[in-house]
Amino acid sequence: MTTTLNRPQRSARKAKGHGHMRRAEILKAAEQIFVAEGYEGATIRKIADEVGVSSTCLYMHFRDKDQILLEIVTAAMEELSELSSQVVGLPLSPVERVRMLLRGYINFALRNPNAYRLVFCSPMSEGQPEKTAAMHELGSECSERFLGVVREIAAEGRLKAGDPQAVHHALWAACHGLATLMIMKPSLDWAPAEEMSNLLVDGLLFGLITD
Repeated sequence: MTTTLNRPQRSARKAKGHGHMRRAEILKAAEQIFVAEGYEGATIRKIADEVGVSSTCLYMHFRDKDQILLEIVTAAMEELSELSSQVVGLPLSPVERVRMLLRGYINFALRNPNAYRLVFCSPMSEGQPEKTAAMHELGSECSERFLGVVREIAAEGRLKAGDPQAVHHALWAACHGLATLMIMKPSLDWAPAEEMSNLLVDGLLFGLITD
């Protein structure tokens, strides 16, 4: 699996007249610095040094590190929200849509380990109200879509135990736990990511939902 959180090799200082640094390159470097050094440790100077530009050049693209952090968080949550929206709208049984939502969540985390750690594993800071608000709004959208499908299963009388809200939280917590462990402990002798995802999701659904 490819979830090792390596810092990128530092770029050489870009010569004057090289052109504007692409925002995507700055965001990618900043994402890893935020994960490695935390909000306080991630300075504009460190981010600029990582991508090989001056701090002045970086300020041409972002007003401050809060704007950089907000864009990273928002992009990650928007991707996850779009994924959930697409799955919920499919003409499939609610059980199959829940299965796809859970697998999609784990796959999203493993494809985007740094963004996932930043969004779902980093503590909220009182100095980051925009990040907190963005996460809450987009996270609530994803959560409500997922809960809605679980309620469809409950309406069919197929939940073995628990109310839809509790089942929804239990399923999310289990998938979050697997994704986080596979990201944080890449040196463990994990089975392939797809196999681990399928085993967990199918086991959960077998225990909670009747045939």
